[in-house]
Amino acid sequence: MASETEKPPEPIEQPAQWHHGPGHPDVPLFLEGPRSRLAEFARVLRISSEFVRGFRALHFIGPCVTVFGSARFSVEHPYYKLARSLGQAIGRSGLTVMTGGGPGIMEAANRGAREVGGPSLGCNIQLPAEQVPNPYLDRFVTFRYFFIRKVMLVKYSRAFVVMPGGFGTLDELFEAVTLVQTSKISGFPIVLMGTDYWSPLLHFMRNTLARNRTIDLADLEIVTITDSVDEAMEAIGTSTTTVPARGPRRIKLLGER
Repeated sequence: MASETEKPPEPIEQPAQWHHGPGHPDVPLFLEGPRSRLAEFARVLRISSEFVRGFRALHFIGPCVTVFGSARFSVEHPYYKLARSLGQAIGRSGLTVMTGGGPGIMEAANRGAREVGGPSLGCNIQLPAEQVPNPYLDRFVTFRYFFIRKVMLVKYSRAFVVMPGGFGTLDELFEAVTLVQTSKISGFPIVLMGTDYWSPLLHFMRNTLARNRTIDLADLEIVTITDSVDEAMEAIGTSTTTVPARGPRRIKLLGER
């Protein structure tokens, strides 16, 4: 493990493919209701092309563990250090660390993976307040639409680890919990790391949601809450038994490298 006091590498030169500036103006238009039939058909083509681009970009990355968390934690914060240790453990297990590619928790997990020679990936989203890529990414993909990004994160991940974070982190957490609860996906570990941070949320779900029968108490078993990297990896390990021994074959005629 690299020293905690070592000087981090200089930020990578931000490639042209990493989106900068306001989110694409097409997205608010998408939510404003019906437009002309031609405009809606063109939108379907754009959405389809983004799906295809995502599938092509992520087809050969291998099984991933996606780590969510706030971009606002500094290098000195205990949650940053915990995410860094987690990234190292995931990297040693042979799985790819996938994050949103930004700073904070995302940087920490990507950094940990890189420190042990593990693959490190970022799935960026175009936002009005654009984040910069952290310097520990082997590669990244940028998406225009949140829902396409969510599909990619679930499709190529074997587990989610949710570190402390804000609205975006909660959105991804409950999306995954809903998919498991409704049996859309199975055998998909969801690990909450940071017991002090998440305990009030678990208390609310147990004493308000379950008590009012909007969920079953058994639904709370979907998530594992821990401060231990070893316990997190034990939960993640249950998802790796279905990983194929061989990945998909590259076809040069399709430009796959």
